[in-house]
Amino acid sequence: MYGNEIKKILVDKNTIAARVRELGKRISEDFKGESITLVCTLRGGCVFFADLIREIDGDVEIDFIAVSSYGAGTSTSGEVKMVKDLSEPIKGKNIIIVEDIIDTGVTLSYLKKLLAAREPKSLKICSLLDKPSRRKVEFEGDYIGFEIENEFVVGYGLDYNQKLRHLPDVCVLSPEVYGG
Repeated sequence: MYGNEIKKILVDKNTIAARVRELGKRISEDFKGESITLVCTLRGGCVFFADLIREIDGDVEIDFIAVSSYGAGTSTSGEVKMVKDLSEPIKGKNIIIVEDIIDTGVTLSYLKKLLAAREPKSLKICSLLDKPSRRKVEFEGDYIGFEIENEFVVGYGLDYNQKLRHLPDVCVLSPEVYGG
């Protein structure tokens, strides 16, 4: 189905869809009767974010933020920079940051501290993927789709040099592609 840049399908689109429904149901139950603002981390989180918001029953607002600790390579630079800030204030609101993957934890740790300083009512992290073996800082998400091993993944919003985001499955990138 995929070219030789893909080593294997790690999580297929049907398994992803089922898990996104489960996460949406859990978030709906946790925030029943309360409004929530989902904050999409651009760009990788956009596909997961779009599917997730349709699975949440309740009063949902959305916003977008972009931070980066990666350049064009495959490893974090360790330095986080703000690319796009939120459009609305979050003080007193229930906030869920929606991310594609928790990897080293550096970017999300920075983002969580930044947003916590803005005094939201609550602040949670929802990530499609979690790769705990790569942590450089102590960090845990609140809503996790799948815990994965230390493999370079693409598809369903995740990229390699801005490519392969469009794949419907989460796939392992062949090491030959990135020199791994």
